[in-house]
Amino acid sequence: MSSTEQNKNNFKPIVPLVKSLPTLTPFKYSYFVAMDLLATLTADKPVVIFSKSTCAISHSVKALICSFGANPTVIEIDKMTNGQQIERALIQVGCRPTVPAVFIGQQLIGGADEVICLNVQNRLAQLLLRARAIFIWSS
Repeated sequence: MSSTEQNKNNFKPIVPLVKSLPTLTPFKYSYFVAMDLLATLTADKPVVIFSKSTCAISHSVKALICSFGANPTVIEIDKMTNGQQIERALIQVGCRPTVPAVFIGQQLIGGADEVICLNVQNRLAQLLLRARAIFIWSS
């Protein structure tokens, strides 16, 4: 037996070989793409509201958050060239209806119902404080 054949027989991989790789279904793939897009748009911003310029409920949610002294980043998806892509991303992460969609501290809070519930429970101000969207609040 030659030394080359002997080396082949003694070869042991340091890392175990992977028998199969997990497969990404189209749904899982599109979910991760959607999360990446939304993460990019909400990065380093304490409050982001995805809205449509003609949506009265979105306007009310913006007014509520501004009433705490916060200055949210508002993304009017109907005014953007990639607005349909953003809307599909919001649907992928569970926003129905898609607007308003509120992110506080880079976390999806939800739509108008969730934001109003948090306000009624006196929890909205704490979220805004934690995200550094506001600095002082007394209830």
